[in-house]
Amino acid sequence: MTDPRRHSVLEDIQGIAFGIIMAALGIHILTHMGFATGQTTGLAVLLAYTGNLPFSLVYFLINLPFLALGWWYLGRRFALKTLITTAALSVLTDILPRWMTLGPIEPAFAALLFGILFGIAALAVVRHGGSFGGFSIPALILQNRFGIQAGYTQLAVDIVIFSAAALILDPETLLWSFLGAATYSLFLAINHRRDRYIAA
Repeated sequence: MTDPRRHSVLEDIQGIAFGIIMAALGIHILTHMGFATGQTTGLAVLLAYTGNLPFSLVYFLINLPFLALGWWYLGRRFALKTLITTAALSVLTDILPRWMTLGPIEPAFAALLFGILFGIAALAVVRHGGSFGGFSIPALILQNRFGIQAGYTQLAVDIVIFSAAALILDPETLLWSFLGAATYSLFLAINHRRDRYIAA
């Protein structure tokens, strides 16, 4: 008899695949609008904008050292799921613009849509034992080892990234970018509670 508190392999595959697709769609909207965001995605977007590099390559390369940290401190299972997730997301974000062409989008709606899509994507992946890697990994390590809440670490990272974004984006684009990032953070704050979710 299966344990209702554990996900099966098939459940993990579909949950992580769902998260990857939602995240790729969110990033497609983000880059289409020229927005920025926080965390590793935001850093990759800024480097891609300033260096005229493909987001998919930058995002995957940034994640590699964090994956090593995850393997060492958080375990092989978590690191492998995160590697699969980040690699698949990198590939899909490269392919998606060829499959889906976006036209004009109202900036406020685009910001909200990005935040919701990326929030539900992160929630799905985390609930199935993985992550989108990056700064979330050292944030979890600091929380587990020193009791520093992961949210505070991630907030500090976001402040640095948005400060850098302010140097290259116009004020209006920066404002909409902040709305998208705030929507994402609020979505996770409301929905990511382990006491409301049994399976792992």
